[in-house]
Amino acid sequence: MMRHAEAVRGHGYGGPRLARRAGAVCAALVLVGVASALRAAPPDEIPPLAESDTTALPKKTLAECIAIALEHQPSLKAANASVDAAHERVWEAASPYLPQVGANYLVRRQQTSIGAATGTSLPNPTPGSAVSQVHVNNFYTTGVAFSQLLFDFGQTLASIRSAQALQRSVEDNRTTTRDTVILNVQQGYFNVLATRRLLGVADETVRQTTTQLEQAEGRHHVGVAPKFDVTTAEVNLANAQLNQVSARNNVAVARETLRNALGLNGPLDFDVVDTLATSRVHIGEDEALDIAYDHRPDLQSLVEQQNAQAEQITSLQREYFPTFTSNGTYNWQGNEYPLQDTWMIGASVNLSILNGGLVRAQIAEANANLAVLKYNEETLRQNIALQVRQAWLNVQQAAESIGVAKKGAQQAQESLDLAEGRYTTGVGNIIELTTAQVQLTSAQASYVQALYGYQTSVAQLENAIGKPVSLETP
Repeated sequence: MMRHAEAVRGHGYGGPRLARRAGAVCAALVLVGVASALRAAPPDEIPPLAESDTTALPKKTLAECIAIALEHQPSLKAANASVDAAHERVWEAASPYLPQVGANYLVRRQQTSIGAATGTSLPNPTPGSAVSQVHVNNFYTTGVAFSQLLFDFGQTLASIRSAQALQRSVEDNRTTTRDTVILNVQQGYFNVLATRRLLGVADETVRQTTTQLEQAEGRHHVGVAPKFDVTTAEVNLANAQLNQVSARNNVAVARETLRNALGLNGPLDFDVVDTLATSRVHIGEDEALDIAYDHRPDLQSLVEQQNAQAEQITSLQREYFPTFTSNGTYNWQGNEYPLQDTWMIGASVNLSILNGGLVRAQIAEANANLAVLKYNEETLRQNIALQVRQAWLNVQQAAESIGVAKKGAQQAQESLDLAEGRYTTGVGNIIELTTAQVQLTSAQASYVQALYGYQTSVAQLENAIGKPVSLETP
């Protein structure tokens, strides 16, 4: 500032009035610089979110949001219904082992005509024939019947085991759906946190550009800055406000996405707890792959489908053997009541001798389907290995990015502080200040994205291995 005053005197403006004007300018610049320095104290973290309407809402943690989704998500309810249906199919397969009981009731009305000339019975007399007498008879039959499978060489037992394996496969599919629901909730939850922090960055940028505009107007008013500085600051403020509007809309969209992931039909009437802070995953790549092979529900579902198909082949092969069945009936029948009762009890042996090669073709088809399932398992194992390795590498990269992005944000804040100081004292220019502001906004956004990327990478790793991983907050 002393150099600025001396420069004014050195250019032939050494009158007392101009000297006093230069001193006033210097004092104004000092006050502006002090105020700017107080406002621009470098934070260690991203600025907190500005006050909004969501601050008055109750807050829920990630675990609470997951519990809400598990209760309300319709896709999970559909998966539960599929499990119930598979359970009933097991009873369907076991039903041949239980007694089969049925009842019947039959009423038959028969008309008999007797010819006058011949005396013969004419059940259906022709038109014009001589009819002397018509008899109408009612015949009643009622009774019960039962049958019981005695032995079928394990054909029904293999069908039951096949249905049970399919039930376990459907249960594994439900677990896959559950894991997908949890992953969607985690991504939606962290997306809300990331957009909120980015809105905080946008709010802070608006505040800083507003201060810069005030500085430019003050300098232009006292004649030490051109109109260009004011215009540039106004453009920067307009751009910052536009980004603020976009950031606010992104928060609203993120909340709607989270509501959809939770399966809620009504509005999202709560806020979320900010847990975007970093954590470290302590798991090796080979360990993660081994866990995935043991816990991935889609892989277990495919294995159970193979077991079901193998049991189905066994059941088809047993059709070549005879089936032993006991049966009995108890009937009442006659032309008038009371009816005469009859009963029968016995056993039967059924053996298919020739069926046109149907069973042979069914067994061949089932073997081919089993081969398809085995190849699908091999393909799935390769895809699981790729997913786990990609997720593990993404976690490592995201963890490293956090430290780099945080340091970049701190350096960008220091650069902005220097640029503001230089501009306030008249050493720097508005272009330097604008560049530093843009760099700070970009660095802070990169830091938020790094935090978000890490949390979503951990969530994807958990989904890839089929179970939560151990986290440890540094």
